This record gives sequence, C-alpha cells and structure tokens, in this order.
Amino acid sequence: MKMIRSMVVVLGLALSMPSWAAELPDFTGLVKSLSPAVVNISTINEAKPEPENSGPMRGPNGEEIPEIFRDFFRGFQGPGGTPRVNPQSLGSGFIISDDGYVLTNHHVVDGATKVMVRLNDRRELEAEVIGSDKRSDVALLKVDAVDLPTLSMGSSDALEVGEWVLAIGSPFGFDHSVTAGIVSAKERSLEGDTYVPFIQTDVAINPGNSGGPLFNLDGEVVGINSQIYTRSGGFMGLSFAIPVDVAMEVADQLREQGFVKRGWLGVIIQEVTRDLAESFGLDKPSGALVAQVLADSPALAAGIEEGDVIIGFNGREIGLSSELPAQVGRVAPGKSAAVDIYRKGEVVTIDVEIGLLPSQQELAQSNMAEESRKKTSLGLSVRDLTDEDREQFGIESGVLVEEVKAGPAAQAGVTAGDIITTLDGESVSSVSQLRKLVENLPAQRPVPLRIMRGNSPVYLALRAE
Repeated sequence: MKMIRSMVVVLGLALSMPSWAAELPDFTGLVKSLSPAVVNISTINEAKPEPENSGPMRGPNGEEIPEIFRDFFRGFQGPGGTPRVNPQSLGSGFIISDDGYVLTNHHVVDGATKVMVRLNDRRELEAEVIGSDKRSDVALLKVDAVDLPTLSMGSSDALEVGEWVLAIGSPFGFDHSVTAGIVSAKERSLEGDTYVPFIQTDVAINPGNSGGPLFNLDGEVVGINSQIYTRSGGFMGLSFAIPVDVAMEVADQLREQGFVKRGWLGVIIQEVTRDLAESFGLDKPSGALVAQVLADSPALAAGIEEGDVIIGFNGREIGLSSELPAQVGRVAPGKSAAVDIYRKGEVVTIDVEIGLLPSQQELAQSNMAEESRKKTSLGLSVRDLTDEDREQFGIESGVLVEEVKAGPAAQAGVTAGDIITTLDGESVSSVSQLRKLVENLPAQRPVPLRIMRGNSPVYLALRAE
C-alpha cells in the first residue's frame, strides 16, 4: 500500500508540473534579441618600467636567476624595462546609441590607459572615455562605429519589488552569460555610495558582470549591475544595480560636458531612532534629522535649522536619512526644491534654491574652515545658539561650548555644554563677536567670564595667554 500511495503522489506531481512550469518566464526570446547590444570591456593599465640595472633578480628561495631566464620572471619585458602588458577583461557594458555610445561602470575603466570594447560579432574596437563619474560609478564610452544594435531604456522608478529581472554580462570573462532573479529591494543605500539608491536583486553577479545591463521582462534596461555583497569574493545572493534613471541622467551630463553637476543642500544629517522620534514628538521614526547646517549653504539661506527633521523632498517621502542625498543630488543646481520639515510639532514646507555640490576636496576644506572658525585661542570650540537652544535655556544670546581643550578656558573651569553670555563685561551674541573680544583681552590680569551652566548663571575668572 505504501508503495502504491507513493506512486500516486509522484504521478500527481508529474501531472501538475507542466502547468506550474508554464507560469515561469521564458527568457530565450529576450536573450536572443538583447545579447547583440551587450559588450565586453577590457582595459590596459601600463605599469611603470623597471630600470635595466636594478641588480640581480632572485627566485622565491633567494637564488639569483640567470640572465637567460629573467624575461620570464619580469613578465616578458621589452628593451629598457618596458612591460608588455596584455589586456585584462574587467567588465561588461551595453550600447545605448547606434553611433557607438556605450555605458559601463566607472570602476571598470578607472585608471585605464587604453579601453577595448568587444562586440557580439567578435569585433574589437578601441573606445574613448567621454566621461567617468566616481560618485555614481557610471562611465560613458564612445567607439567609432555606426548602425550598432542598441537597447531600450526602461524606468527604474516603475520597477516593483518581486519583479523578474535578467542580467547579461561577462563574469570571469565568459562573454554573454545570462542569469535571472527577482528584485529584492529598492533604494538601498550602501556605505560610501551616497548618491545612488541601488536596486537590490538576487541575480547571480560575479566579477566581470560590472557595467552590464539589468533587464525587465519587457527587454528594457532598468539598471547597471555594479556591486555584490560577499564574504567569499563570489556571489552570495545579494547584488546591487544602479537605477537606469540615475545612470542616464549622469550619461547625458557626461556626453554634454564631460562631468556631472549635482544638487547640494548643505546639511549634515543622521537617522531618526525610535527614542529621537519620541523626543521630537514624531509618530514614527522616519525622516532625516538635521544635525548641522553648513556655513554658506542653500539650507542656511533658506532657513533650515539644526534640529529640523526633513520628512519630504520635492513631493517624495523621506523614510530613511540615506534617501535624502540621492534625491537632492538629482536636482539641477539653481533649481528650486520643496523641503517638508517637521519642526516643534508642526510640518512646514520651505522652498530651497539647490546649490552645486562641491568636490570632495572643497567639502573637506570647507569643514576645516568651519572648525577653524569655531575655535578660539582660549582652547574652545563653540557655535552660535539655535532657536531651540534659546527656548530651552531661556536666554536671548550667547554661544554654546562644544569642546574644551587645554588652555585658558579649561583652567578657568569652562566645560562642554556651557553657554558663554558675557566676557569682560561685554555681551556675547555670536562666535565672530567672541573672537573679537578674545583678541582684545588683556594678557596680565584675569577678566570675568559669565556662563550659563544648566539653568544657573556662573561667573569664572579667565586669564588670557
């Protein structure tokens, strides 16, 4: 009886398989039509030549290598130590126009002295790098060819979690390898990639897939495969693609001007935790908490304050703080954007004229200048009071002490969290005014320094150096 029942169960499964299998997508037609526009990208990175007379070459055990064998160990160098470098297959790409524009990743071509594009028909063409953007990891190439097969661009915004997607690329140099899966999540923020809301999939992606297209079932490109999360160096079920909407905005700018201009708000933000949400009176932990408004920034000019919670940007809800930079970055500098802010129990909308995102170097210099502005010769780091500070401490003017280092202020007993209200009988209203007062202090005698500590005023004797 047990054997008969097992046969019935197996037979039932066998009969149900065709209807179940019929519900799965068939990718064969898509692959045939899409593959011709997917290319392999290889690069040449010429190493610095070694000097001819650099001493004897030695093997792994320290033995001197005879002159006749040295070329084998030097990588077949030519005369004068010039290395003969062979192309290395690094990634994939895809053709977006019939006159030879190709999209790939920035990290695929970064630092290359020569870029080669191998087409589906086995032709190899040298490519010009029109532009490459590190912040989005997108690069635009151009090959000298016409009537090339192209791909249609879809909408990554219209992509749904759970939707089937298909990848074509060259993992480990295996051209036109096809893998499929589903969209696992959208608008993922990865460490070090502030301006890309990644598409997460479970499509098998490996080294060499970088820069290749991610398709929906309509055969439209919805993303550029860019990164994987791995502990082994290989695929572990977590793949990330740059949304095609973001990639094409970058590509258009690279084609027009060779570089990318991004929007800038000028705030330092942090995540809103459950405790912070409760302390601010928010219904749920969401939004981007403004921890600092940078000097000379669009946010400062528009009236955004520290302690504000940005809950919406240009009509889009900001659930996580990581979502805000990508949205701001997509706004053209000089354009106006509506910023929804939760402030003291009320929601207000502020129109901000978005600025141009400074370079990393300019941002670093600006931060250094800001820190320098906040420091005084007293050994203090201070900042101006916000409206919230004034309401909390019940004072109209003063500067808040953020940090105390060795110096006259520490010797006088000033601590972080104190508010300096007067110095040598003069009211302190701003950081810049405090600096002027400090510059004119007498060096031979102590002067009175009035602070607010908690809710209590305290006088300290300060002796300037």
